[in-house]
Amino acid sequence: MSSASFGEPAVQVLEQQDLENDTATPSPTRRRVKRKTWQTVVWFIVLAVITAVVLYPLVWLLFATFKPNSEFGQNPGILPDSPTVQNYLTVMEGIAGIPMWRFFANSLILAVLAVIGTVMSSALAAYAFARIQFKGLGILFAAMIGTLLLPFHVVIIPQYLLFNSLDMIDTFWPLVLPKFLATEAFFVFLLVQFMRQMPRDMDEAARIDGAGHIRIFWAIIVPLIRPALITCAIFAFIWSWNDFLGPLLYLTSPDNYPLPIALRLWNDQTSTSDYGATVTASFIALVPVLLFFIVFQRFLVDGVATQGLKG
Repeated sequence: MSSASFGEPAVQVLEQQDLENDTATPSPTRRRVKRKTWQTVVWFIVLAVITAVVLYPLVWLLFATFKPNSEFGQNPGILPDSPTVQNYLTVMEGIAGIPMWRFFANSLILAVLAVIGTVMSSALAAYAFARIQFKGLGILFAAMIGTLLLPFHVVIIPQYLLFNSLDMIDTFWPLVLPKFLATEAFFVFLLVQFMRQMPRDMDEAARIDGAGHIRIFWAIIVPLIRPALITCAIFAFIWSWNDFLGPLLYLTSPDNYPLPIALRLWNDQTSTSDYGATVTASFIALVPVLLFFIVFQRFLVDGVATQGLKG
């Protein structure tokens, strides 16, 4: 009998034992894959529940725009019993002869100017604090940070007296002019921290080539801080679009009212409140903010997630 015939049974026994061991005790890799799958399912369920809770007010607001006034307070559910589009027709007609698009245009003008002024002035101020060495830098920077602790209500009266003496009441100037003067310390601080993480070798190389501060700022710094600038633009747009106190103080003519002030008129124009029109106008005012955020959310995430640059 050959040696191969003696070896074949032994090989078959070993293969059978390996198969039994694999069947009896699953490998660690398989157990790890199953555990990861289980955790993924749990996290998916948790995130789905959180998403549903967060989106519920928005979904309710959308369906509430189709509810007649008689169902508000009587139908707490999401779906209306008698759907109607009369709320949209009422809102489009406007208030006191002023069409809805006028309030929308006023809010858009204020928001766009606020974005332009905030981004430009904050970037320039941040460049001065982050890249230029001058006397009193620490004191001025600390004073700017200190304004974050100063409530807006403290400076309401002095600011109103100042703009009143300049004959700017009932105009957009009190709401727009401060944006071009780097008065938003939060955005300046955000951009300063972003710029300080950049290596100064680029600035030195540009100075050797003869570039000044304006050239360095526009050609080197601005392209690198684009995610942070877009983050500032998003927050500036949302804050200006939703601002209620500022327009309430400085604007007196209904023709100059933005959407937040116009929303109040549907509740104050008569002794009864038009809840359907109020809810519909609120939803229409919310749509531009949602679209603005959806379009620029990728840049917002990049601006928040960016921790620095490696030279």
